[in-house]
Amino acid sequence: MARNDIPYKIYLTESEMPKYWYNLRADMKNKPAPLLNPGTHQPMTAEELNGVFCDELVRQELDNDTREYPVPQEILDFYKMYRPSPLVRAYCLEKKLNTPAKIYYKFEGNNTSGSHKLNSAIAQAYYAKMQGLKGVTTETGAGQWGTALSMACAYFELDCKVYMVKVSYEQKPFRREVMRVYGASVTPSPSMTTQVGQKILAEHPGTTGSLGCAISEAVETAVGNPGYRYVLGSVLNQVLLHQSVIGMETKIAMDKYDIKPDVIIGCAGGGSNLGGLIAPFMGEKLRGEADYDIVAVEPASCPSLTRGVYAYDFCDTGMVCPLAKMYTLGSDFIPAPNHAGGLRYHGMSPILSQLYDDGMMRAISVPQTRVFEAAEAFARTEGILPAPESSHAICAAIDEAMKCKETGEEKTILFGLTGTGYFDLVAYEKFHNGQMDDYIPTDDELEQFRARLPRI
Repeated sequence: MARNDIPYKIYLTESEMPKYWYNLRADMKNKPAPLLNPGTHQPMTAEELNGVFCDELVRQELDNDTREYPVPQEILDFYKMYRPSPLVRAYCLEKKLNTPAKIYYKFEGNNTSGSHKLNSAIAQAYYAKMQGLKGVTTETGAGQWGTALSMACAYFELDCKVYMVKVSYEQKPFRREVMRVYGASVTPSPSMTTQVGQKILAEHPGTTGSLGCAISEAVETAVGNPGYRYVLGSVLNQVLLHQSVIGMETKIAMDKYDIKPDVIIGCAGGGSNLGGLIAPFMGEKLRGEADYDIVAVEPASCPSLTRGVYAYDFCDTGMVCPLAKMYTLGSDFIPAPNHAGGLRYHGMSPILSQLYDDGMMRAISVPQTRVFEAAEAFARTEGILPAPESSHAICAAIDEAMKCKETGEEKTILFGLTGTGYFDLVAYEKFHNGQMDDYIPTDDELEQFRARLPRI
């Protein structure tokens, strides 16, 4: 198909929207390792997990075999408020780079949360409501997940308690206020409201916090309050299942115009966006039906895939959650306060970790000043102010396009634009004022955390 025959934006109709979530694990020869009980080091049972998570979400979490999960009609109806999301041909960026590459991005920012997180938030809130729960607790980094969950809980009239990483709570007050608009209570983490928060503050006075800290507090609060369960926006299998709607829509749209990506790029923190975007493409790769160069992009200040170790580790700093086998920097690793709050988790999704260890994808890390340079270049050409998290994928996509310019290759590049950066203007201000640094942990610093990994 000729270059100009591809629309700027490819939209699906409501009838073309996927009606099921795709469980990537069903096609994985090597399944992700099971979650382990932190006390016994035995695989977690459904009964044990039911005390923390909603019953149906536990079933989804443990199911390695069911390939397709029908999306409940009430969730499909909610999706229609902002889905299908557009697949955009970045013609203006291509022209600016003077590259023969064809660049596409799946834009997930067309909702008030400004990100893809709502895809799983509404599903988790739905199952909490169906179980008759009073409310849910969670953590949030940049605030996109907390905002999405507060929206979903408002829709189903559930109470929502959010523990927000302290550095993001202070950097992004407007994100916090959006959560409060939707009825959520928002607490900076670590806090004095939980026992684990008090312990972390005693050991690390003045800490800016981490997602691991916030998870510990949210879990403690859920377990200690009858009628509540803990929900989360990334890492676990259930979340990647819900986020597969991103990749399913993308695949349908690309097939509609006979487009096949050569390179698929996603930012990687805990793995929700990347896992969702690549799901159907990785499925084809696992089944031997097609091949793709799949790239995870993470911040150089929190490089779990590129510099972490593949081992069992706690999912949280307080060490109250199950152990997951994943690429990790250590559960007590607290990254430098970079401005991509959603990518500051110490570990990576067990699904993505297994795929990476099997050589099914590759990973790179980039410093944050390069990320913001890419974000600004994208905003000036494509007209969208991207979130710092998304901009990691933009940076890698630009690099791939420039390689094509050097070699003359006409590759097709696809990346995930996870959301908008309109609540991240403090970060952009620091970038413009030259107040942004590129802190990268040393090998010696990382070794200190590796040395404290659980011995399984």
